[in-house]
Amino acid sequence: MSLDSVRAFLSEHAPDLMVVEHEVSTATVPEAATAHDCAPGQIAKTLSLRVGDRVMLFVTRGDARLHNRKAREALGGKPRMLGVDEVAQLTGHPVGGVSPFGLAAPLPVYCDVSLKDFDVVIPAAGSPRSSVRVSPHRMAELVGAEWIDVCDIPG
Repeated sequence: MSLDSVRAFLSEHAPDLMVVEHEVSTATVPEAATAHDCAPGQIAKTLSLRVGDRVMLFVTRGDARLHNRKAREALGGKPRMLGVDEVAQLTGHPVGGVSPFGLAAPLPVYCDVSLKDFDVVIPAAGSPRSSVRVSPHRMAELVGAEWIDVCDIPG
């Protein structure tokens, strides 16, 4: 179970971080922001992408959008979203609960620099009703992420 893999990962690598389970869905950025009573930007959305034959995860703030040119340059090609079945198979997490923690197999993880706008961000924790609160720097460190600048922020 995906939620269990996130718990196991955190237990081993960051025992001070706790998974929060919700009564309501946190599968979308607006749902997660409502559940946490925070700005949508503070939700750390994890995108499952393919660039050529490489699969990767990209974590960005909830209100950001990939900038096509910057993403192509930084990632070495045009990123495409994985399909629902492929996401579950490669990450071990369902869409709406994809987390950079507790992956089924190692995948490269990239974090957009826009996450650094917040002291705490809230990524999913392996299910559409779970999450974890963590500093963006610690999240990136725990998953060995590379920081890149490939998003546009509204406003």
